[in-house]
Order: sequence, then C-alpha cells, then structure tokens
Amino acid sequence: MKEDYYELLGVSRQATKDELKKAYRKMAVKFHPDKNPGNKEAEEKFKKVSEAYEVLKDEQKRAAYDRYGHAAFSNGGGGGASAGGPFHDPFDIFSEVFGGAGGGGGGSIFEEFFGGGGGGGSGRAGPQRGSDLRYDLEIELEEAAKGMEKEISFRKPVQCKRCNGAGAEPGSGVVTCPTCGGQGQVTASKGFFSIRQTCSTCNGSGQKIEKSCTSCGGEGRTNETTKIKVKIPAGVDTSSKLRSGNNGEAGVHGGPAGDLYIVIHVADHDIFERQEENLFCRIPIKFTLASLGGTIEVPTLSGRASLKIPAGTQSGTTFRLKGKGMPSLRGGYFGDQMVRVVIEVPTALTSEQRQKLEEFALSCGDADEPVGKTFFDKAKKFFD
Repeated sequence: MKEDYYELLGVSRQATKDELKKAYRKMAVKFHPDKNPGNKEAEEKFKKVSEAYEVLKDEQKRAAYDRYGHAAFSNGGGGGASAGGPFHDPFDIFSEVFGGAGGGGGGSIFEEFFGGGGGGGSGRAGPQRGSDLRYDLEIELEEAAKGMEKEISFRKPVQCKRCNGAGAEPGSGVVTCPTCGGQGQVTASKGFFSIRQTCSTCNGSGQKIEKSCTSCGGEGRTNETTKIKVKIPAGVDTSSKLRSGNNGEAGVHGGPAGDLYIVIHVADHDIFERQEENLFCRIPIKFTLASLGGTIEVPTLSGRASLKIPAGTQSGTTFRLKGKGMPSLRGGYFGDQMVRVVIEVPTALTSEQRQKLEEFALSCGDADEPVGKTFFDKAKKFFD
C-alpha cells in the first residue's frame, strides 16, 4: 500500500503551497542521492518524496488526490481522474461480459482479437521515440545566483555501436515476416467474428530481423554512462526544470531520442533564507551600536555591503538592501536583501563594567521603570 503523500512530506492536509515547498526542500536535501551515495533506502525515499510533491503542488492533482487518494492516478499516473470521479476503462464492461474479469483462464475475446494479452515474437517494430529521463541536481545558493555550467553523468540506453541501432547482427539483414507475408496484419477468426489484427511476430512492420545483434539482443540499444554539460541559468530555484533535448533514452530501431529534464534543488544556506527573488538574514549587533548608531558591513551574495544603523535601533528592526537579492529567472531585475538586526546583550561583565552600567541605568531611570512606558500603560489594568 502506497504511503500517504502528506505524511511523506511531514505536513498537514491543510498545508499551503509555501509550506509544501519548504517541507519538500528539506526532505529532498536530506535524502538526495548525492548526499547518500549507495544508500538505496534514501534513494527510494527521495523518489517517493519527489512523487508526492509533484502531485500536491498541482491544484487539480491535489484536489483529485484529496478526494480519491492514490486511486485517482491508478489509471494514468496523475491524469486519470475526471470531475465526476476516478477514471474507468469503458471496455471493462466487455471484459466482464466475455470473461476477461473472471478468475483463471485467458483474457477476453477482445484481448484475443486485438492482441491485449498476446506475447510478441522476435519481430522488428518500427522506429520508436526514446523515453524522457529525469536527473535531480543539487546546487548551492551562490551557484543559483550566478548561474554556471555543470557536467553531470548518468546511465541511459544509447544506440548500439555494434549494429548502429539496426538491431541486426553485422552481416545479417532484415527479411520478410513469414507469419504475415510482409503485410503486417493477420486475420483472426472466432465463431462468427473475422477480424484483421496486427501481426504479433513482426509487430506490424512486415519485416523480421534475420539474426539479432549479439550485443543488444535486437533492440538496437545498450546501457552506458553518459556525461553532458548543463548550463544553469542565474535565478533558478528548487523545482526549476531544465530541458536538454535529445539527451534522454536513445530511440528503438533508429527512432529519435527522448529528452532529459534536469530538476534543480537549491541547498539550504548557512546565512540566507530565500523567498522567491528576495533574501533574508539575521545579523547580531552590540547593544552599544544599537544605542549610539554607526555603520556595519554585512555579507551579500555579491560581496560586502555597508549598512547604516541609526541611533536607538530596536531589536528586530529590518533593513532593506535594494537589488542585493537573487536575479529574476526571467531576467531584468534583482530582488532585495532583508537584514534583520538582533541586539546582543552581554552575558559576562567585569565589576567595572557592571558599575558603569548600573550608573547608566540610574541616570536613565531604568531602575525605577524597567519596562517600557508605552507597554506598561497598555498593561496597567492587569496590575490594578
């Protein structure tokens, strides 16, 4: 039984899009294959978490999942649910009538005529496009800000070098299918039915490989490790997808290759937290600086920047550094960097420092009124 998508991400069923995204980012970083080399359990967990997020981030898919659970996607991987309920195969009724839904034995009459349960022979099907592939790539926040080129490696089916994708052993050729005589179809009869169907020996091509390639078994493809360079544009974020055309699986029997989709995961940063194009950070400052004012240097992704602290700054005050955030993926502008200052209180004082601080407190009247007057006026009724 498949695990609940919400439980996989560790969120409630009322979670917002931002909460889903934050939870997914945390789980994806934790179980990413690059951080858990050779750990099959972590790799499997990563796949499950990614699957859960792909469904829940889409409003229509999430609505279908909330209503029907995993059954909503049991007939098509996410596209099987309709407005009125889960997708049902309209030919199920014929399977039941003609015995396809029953207990043992063969398939229904429709399966026999149209090849639903038949096994293929060693025929040569026509060219088929290769499948698309997915590659999950983790990068640092600095890399996402600047953009860069990275080399990635992965295993995939590539065109067989021995037969050049033909599927036939060198020196061997393709002959006319002996079952259908090159027609690609045969006539099937049962009772009063007489129906032409695709030849199961040649899969409808009318041709058959004389001798299959010993390297690829007639498929025309073998598995190899492939290395490619991927250009990562500045401004990408977690879940951004990049398409690399024709870098998916090689096509079967000379068919075109599929595409490769690179899914980006931006690692958590030690200082900055990202919200779209804006960056947020907390910087501790001394209480003397907050009281007297001054200028400090703060880190940004593009280097150091000066920040003026006005005299009397309160803890929690947020300052904006214009244009010091992330670049927009669409180009044209940068977000801002928000700096929230937190005032540090000294935890160890010398006797001299303590004496001077006590004198300061007395001169300010802090000893008599340790709580701010504005707050005290609001809370006065609680002390009466």
